[in-house]
Amino acid sequence: MKKKTTINLPTYSQALPILVAVDCIIFGFIENQIKLLVFKREVEPYAGKWSLPGSFVDKKENISTAAKRILLELSNLKNVFLEQMHSFGDIGRDTGDRVISVAYWSLIKPEEGKSQTDIVIANHITKWVDINPLPELVLDHTEMVKMALQKLSERAKFKPIGLELLPSEFTLPQLLKVYEAIQQRTIDDRNFRKKILKSKLLIQLDKKDKSSSRKGAYLYKFDYNKYKQLQNEGYLFEI
Repeated sequence: MKKKTTINLPTYSQALPILVAVDCIIFGFIENQIKLLVFKREVEPYAGKWSLPGSFVDKKENISTAAKRILLELSNLKNVFLEQMHSFGDIGRDTGDRVISVAYWSLIKPEEGKSQTDIVIANHITKWVDINPLPELVLDHTEMVKMALQKLSERAKFKPIGLELLPSEFTLPQLLKVYEAIQQRTIDDRNFRKKILKSKLLIQLDKKDKSSSRKGAYLYKFDYNKYKQLQNEGYLFEI
């Protein structure tokens, strides 16, 4: 009869402490392009290098609360699309200590991030950068951004996620540009208009945007109530 092997699991006091951080991948739609918000890292290692906005999770806060706090403290942003994406825990990912990072991705409206030039928010230096090519970022933040871009592209194929990057009132050309930027390809204008209008999910407003032409383009709003109703009936939003 084989002798049972006893496994001694560490107790709370015996377990090695591991730090937990939250990093936020924040995308905006500026000048018809998807932009990434980065900030200048203030602590070692890699102080002074460009980084994703992030911070350690406080002992008395939930991870989701920490993500919202980071958006507010480092980016002055709140009430925006924010979703947990993935955990990064390779042993050597952070030379400062043993750190597990929970990555969140977020989409914000263009009016909340107009400038690409360096800006200082709450004593933090931040700026908007292109995603193609991506700038050099610290640690494994480039991997995080690539994963978020892939998730954004996939989500946009069956959910109206692109609307999170537009103001509540928008034109069809603006909507087209958002989806072209997300999918990194040219979309046929005529087919796009036909498909999106056929869905009956857009409400045409009695006003126009004349910023790009004298004739102007009609403004629309997305009918979220109708979308929820159609979702319950099995409708799949496709661009």
